[in-house]
Amino acid sequence: MYVLNIANKNYSSWSLRAWILMKELGIAFEERLHPFTPDGSSFERFREFSPSGMVPCLEDGALRVWDSLAIAEYLAEVHEGVWPVEREARAWARAVSCEMHSGFSALRSLCSMSVGVSVRLHQVTSALQRDLDRIDEIWSEGLERFGGPFLADSKFGAVDAMFAPVAFRFASYGLSVSPRAMGWVEHVLARPAMTDWASDALNEPYREPGHDAEIARVGEMVEDRRVPAAFVTE
Repeated sequence: MYVLNIANKNYSSWSLRAWILMKELGIAFEERLHPFTPDGSSFERFREFSPSGMVPCLEDGALRVWDSLAIAEYLAEVHEGVWPVEREARAWARAVSCEMHSGFSALRSLCSMSVGVSVRLHQVTSALQRDLDRIDEIWSEGLERFGGPFLADSKFGAVDAMFAPVAFRFASYGLSVSPRAMGWVEHVLARPAMTDWASDALNEPYREPGHDAEIARVGEMVEDRRVPAAFVTE
């Protein structure tokens, strides 16, 4: 059985991508959660299982595959449904997945994933608005071209997994796009696997000061639904 190494469900957007993809496709795996530590020592601990010192990292026997997009491609070699069957949809899904993987720096820096909180941003910068406009284009195009309810297919796939953390960001920061695109957000957030992830995130006693400090710089936390903090290390 696969082993998927992840970090805090409240914060780790990259972990969510691999986890939600495998859950939605019914690919069995053992989950191993390695909390971020407040002293910044996570990198060295994560190096024990991940060559990059980062999560997620998939173990398939002695083989290690790290990075969420690489994991998706590895799984696609032996599991159906990762990418659409139809060539045009598959090409589009891969292109926008790569765009998400390497871009949207304003969204990442101003709206880091924190599932259990609600935040009022001090401002929506022009750079953030450009990212939101582009996300609106991508989601609206995919839903129109390929019929929905997912971005490139009638079923959840890797492209939806790549954007799943954005759905949580929209919920946490009160972001919005066009009604059609927001329909995808609502649909994905209602998926049982996403609600399971969110429930686990709210019940984690871990905090990572760097992530929480990022939120304090960009906005006001108006609600914190997480259980009380208690730093726990491995």
